[in-house]
Amino acid sequence: MKNSNKSVTIWLLSGCFLVFVMVVVGGITRLTNSGLSMTDWHLVTDTFPPLTETKWQETFEQYKQFPEYQKINIHNDFSLSDYKFIYFWEWFHRLIGRIIGMVFIVPFAYFLFTKKMDKTTRNKCYILLGMGALQGFLGWFMVRSGLIDNPDVSHFRLSLHLTFAFITFAYTLWVALDLIYPNQTSAILPLRNLARVSLFFLLVQIIYGGFVAGLNAGLIHNHWPMMSDGQFLHDSVLLEKNTWVKRLTEGKSGVQFVHRTIAYVVVGLILTLFIQSKKFNLSRTQKRGINALILIVFLQFGLGVFTLLYSVPLWLGLTHQVMAFFLLTAMTFTLHQLSK
Repeated sequence: MKNSNKSVTIWLLSGCFLVFVMVVVGGITRLTNSGLSMTDWHLVTDTFPPLTETKWQETFEQYKQFPEYQKINIHNDFSLSDYKFIYFWEWFHRLIGRIIGMVFIVPFAYFLFTKKMDKTTRNKCYILLGMGALQGFLGWFMVRSGLIDNPDVSHFRLSLHLTFAFITFAYTLWVALDLIYPNQTSAILPLRNLARVSLFFLLVQIIYGGFVAGLNAGLIHNHWPMMSDGQFLHDSVLLEKNTWVKRLTEGKSGVQFVHRTIAYVVVGLILTLFIQSKKFNLSRTQKRGINALILIVFLQFGLGVFTLLYSVPLWLGLTHQVMAFFLLTAMTFTLHQLSK
């Protein structure tokens, strides 16, 4: 790897790490119901939390004007200290977003000025710049949905925000891998195509993970392998909504059923990829990618089962989300190794 490429690669991998941290903090923010604690969006003044008790009280009074407090927390003896706790996680989540922006923009400008990137890499980084800006907008778009009438954010918007963060991470990693492995052998088409299908269903599973989180659908049917009452497809799936589209995208039981089912599909596809890979003469890095993929997908499946059985405790819900990140990392790496 050229020295100029090495510095750009380190920068891109640093961005991947920060996106990972942001998603983890975002998971804590969601699981602690902290996402609606900051009721306005100020690029500069929100950089620091309130610094005096008077300012804290003013901010708390502003929060009281919105649905989450008026419809939920007003009945829970919700104090200023409780508010400070949820405010911290949302503020920290936004702070990391600002840091990611600076970490991307400042080195990017330097690399442009010093001509350390070739045209192809530069164009990919322009795409990354646009993706980062869009992700910031999607965060505001999501929070906005919970500040009007509903004390919860739209599960569609939450899933969009979460999934796009995963996609941004994967694309950043892909650009870095292009620099790390510039001279790969020709693609192994059967395995590459199977890996592409696996990635597609993994992304669908991430989308439905966002739906489950947004609807708190992990708090029902806390049984496995059946849902409840020994049923694979529980009766409540049919009763919650009046159309199949709504049942499978808006109903808690329906969304959980789809999330359960796609988990089997993802495991099956990656297991098939692992078995089929034995028929080819793979490089060491290709073998490592596939081996990591099969290990992580089974770990993730097990975590999903236990997260459901224990009704989504904070640590298990967060670990399940972190493992999804590792699974996407292994999937991206493996597909990259099979594609070039």
